[in-house]
Amino acid sequence: MGRMIHDTAIIEEGARIGVGTSVWHFAHVRSTARVGIDCTLGKDVYIDAHVTVGDRVKIQNGVSVYFGVTLEDEVFVGPHAVFTNDRYPRAVGEWEPLPTRICHGASIGANATILCGIVIGPYAMVAAGAVVTE
Repeated sequence: MGRMIHDTAIIEEGARIGVGTSVWHFAHVRSTARVGIDCTLGKDVYIDAHVTVGDRVKIQNGVSVYFGVTLEDEVFVGPHAVFTNDRYPRAVGEWEPLPTRICHGASIGANATILCGIVIGPYAMVAAGAVVTE
């Protein structure tokens, strides 16, 4: 089975999208991102540079996955969840991205915010609207 990339999606040159993956309306996958096989990237999903998305991952509408995040196999991310990548963001000045890893089979609820520099364990369940700091 091939990939399904909607006409409005932006897949930058160098991005790797696995077989069987669907990328829906207005999604954007940056050049150094890797998305595994049999994934679903919903409408308005943003996958930043240096993000790894494992196999059979479902990312629902409006999710932003920023630089340094790894989503392992079979992770579920609910609509409008967001992953940060700098603990002290500023418009001007130094940028210190910290890696974040979401382990195999974990589920992130709708509108959850995942702060950077943490690991969410295998099969963990993050509630909708949660702010995960550690």
